Amino acid sequence: MFISNDIKYIGVNDHKTDLFEGQYIIPNGISYNSYVIIDEKIAVFDTVDAKFTREWLDNLQNALNGKEPDYLIVQHMEPDHSANILNFMQIYKNATIVASSKAFAMMKRFFGNEWENSRIIVNDGDNLSLGKHTLTFYTASMVHWPEVIVTYDNFDKVLFSADGFGKFGALDAEEDWACEARRYYIGIVGKYGAQVQQLLKKAATLQINKICPLHGPVLDENLDYYINLYNIWSSYEVESEGIVIAYTSVYGNTKKAVEILAEKLKENGCPKVVVNDLARSDMAEAVEDAFRYGKLVLATTTYNAEIFPFMREFINHLTERGFKNRFIGFIENGSWGPMATKVMKKMLENCKNLTFAQNEVTIFSALDEASSAQLNALADELCKDI
Repeated sequence: MFISNDIKYIGVNDHKTDLFEGQYIIPNGISYNSYVIIDEKIAVFDTVDAKFTREWLDNLQNALNGKEPDYLIVQHMEPDHSANILNFMQIYKNATIVASSKAFAMMKRFFGNEWENSRIIVNDGDNLSLGKHTLTFYTASMVHWPEVIVTYDNFDKVLFSADGFGKFGALDAEEDWACEARRYYIGIVGKYGAQVQQLLKKAATLQINKICPLHGPVLDENLDYYINLYNIWSSYEVESEGIVIAYTSVYGNTKKAVEILAEKLKENGCPKVVVNDLARSDMAEAVEDAFRYGKLVLATTTYNAEIFPFMREFINHLTERGFKNRFIGFIENGSWGPMATKVMKKMLENCKNLTFAQNEVTIFSALDEASSAQLNALADELCKDI
């Protein structure tokens, strides 16, 4: 992968891991990106996951071509990027680690060493000269760990963005960037929209020709597209017009109501209707859809005077990520004492700027004339401004 005459890619592809961070399905794998700048001084950016130590060290050695690195820039301490810090320092004993003070505290916990005699602690706006390349460091606390920094190369106008602008999918996978970047962002970074907004403001002051993230491809064209998506995601605004229906069903009656509603929405001219069976769908995909589109219908059964577990899990994923600025409709089912809508509204009460549909649907076991009329009214309300 060509980045510039002086910047080399030395990362690896992972097709061995099935669940990233133990929960996110990655059918096309993931990359762990690492880079090196060859100048009068040589700087290596981050390491890779422990499963790929040998491959990464070989890539680094080939890029160095007999030279010795001067610096290891540690932007993020998650083990998929920091696992080989100790290995690196054991091989390149004269190198200096460059990181935030919080990163060095984490190194002490991970490795029992914070390299007091071989380190440079950097703060927001600090510079490091490599020769013709001057690096400027920007703090990016809680994007999405507290120690994170990003780095700007003033010569090639490259932003090394840590986990920002990353995506699922190995670099040899042919797939749309936005889909897997959105699922990655909302799942992993989504809670920290305010912090991402702060980082975007810093980035807006820079001339950026390329973005080098720690996961996914190097971005080198149409950067406004990627930055605009990050702005939408981190400000919790609606990205696409459409309606998401997220449901659970025990014996099929709630599912039938959802299917009828989806058809009515399409008949009423809704351009996009997405239906997720929360017991069977990839939960991260369902959460992604809820943040992408402007309207969401929650349909579930009353279960042990509560709601069905998959719906509770889904709503927990929304609330812990700061879900806001959406229109919500409700369908509940309960054979003798429906309580689902009450429970769901209670779970959402701390979410900001949610509008609840005036028309709610209550099903007693199976659709009847009354609940069918409610379903029609909800469909009309959902579509009235589309």
